[in-house]
Amino acid sequence: MKLAILSRAPRAYSTLRLRAAAEQRGHIVRVLNTLRFGIDLTGDEPDLQYRGKHLSDYDAILPRIGNSITYFGTAVVRQFEQMDVYTPNTANGISNARDKLRATQILSRHNIGMPATTFVRNRADVRPAIERVGGAPVVIKLLEGTQGIGVILAPEVKVAEAIIETLQSTNQNVLIQRFVSESRGRDIRALVVGDRVVAAMRRTAKGDEFRSNVHRGGSVEAVALTDEYEQAAVRSAQIMGLRVAGVDMLEGADGPLVMEVNSSPGLEGIETATQLDVAGAIVDYIANQVAFPEIDVRQRLSVSTGYGVAELLVHNNGDFVGQKLGDTNLAERDITVLTVHRGATVIPNPKRSTVLEAGDRLLCFGKLEEMRSMIPERRRRRAKVRKLPAEALPTD
Repeated sequence: MKLAILSRAPRAYSTLRLRAAAEQRGHIVRVLNTLRFGIDLTGDEPDLQYRGKHLSDYDAILPRIGNSITYFGTAVVRQFEQMDVYTPNTANGISNARDKLRATQILSRHNIGMPATTFVRNRADVRPAIERVGGAPVVIKLLEGTQGIGVILAPEVKVAEAIIETLQSTNQNVLIQRFVSESRGRDIRALVVGDRVVAAMRRTAKGDEFRSNVHRGGSVEAVALTDEYEQAAVRSAQIMGLRVAGVDMLEGADGPLVMEVNSSPGLEGIETATQLDVAGAIVDYIANQVAFPEIDVRQRLSVSTGYGVAELLVHNNGDFVGQKLGDTNLAERDITVLTVHRGATVIPNPKRSTVLEAGDRLLCFGKLEEMRSMIPERRRRRAKVRKLPAEALPTD
């Protein structure tokens, strides 16, 4: 396999370990500075330049995109995707994970346990928002902070209001999040590769510090995860569109609470704590996947005129409740069911014998007109277009 590691830090521990792991397995590997790429859209097919020259062929890339170059870095990753080069982390996945608000919005749709979170912009809405997450103390987070930077614990409501007002005055967007007191100063980092957790560690903050990041002096120890924690980590990474990710979780009273999904997790802390070859596991996974480059399914499936991807809901007391998938008329209407989403469970490529239940969400590909006709119409009165009034604009 010929692998490119996209990184601006060739001497960083994670980059060195990934390169060494690839070379030890006999792969050809190069570390390429992400900012030295040029996206070439002049030819008949998508292409890339590197340092002003035509880029040679690669089987796979491993993006290590820093926070400061997210836009350009994801554009480069997206171009590799258009060239059918395999990447374990897609451009959309990296973008989703990098924005804490967007990540929280996506995960909340899929029954992932998270600390209560809210986002407001108007000063008058701050106090009600704090009350919605359970009152002070609250955690205030910058949307694009990293390594614990931009994470503040506000012990009182007035302090929280002052901090938020100050940050917003500098055009910073912040999240307001419930402080999980039972997990103060501790969290779990699970390293997800593919569909499993390959290593996990517990991070403990130093002294009175509530942030457990290693970069802030926190200590680490290996930890064996329960099935509940492992499933939460794997599902979170997959929902975000990431096959290599560090998932940070708090140990809540009722189970795991996902804080963040990191698309470029550092390897030094977790390899030191667990003494496991995490870099090797990542390289092995990529090598096994190079023949199956991930594609933007919606982009590819939507190019056929009149066809597209849509989600159909099985309503309570609807015609499909209790029916086998093969007994519905979907196939006859040129609609293929790709997956069935049932609560937190996903049934991929469901069989004809799959019995549908109320609340199931069917991800389908087929004729858009047919799928639209299956969604109940909302009764709306058609408003008449009135004549323009004599005074179309207010006089004061």
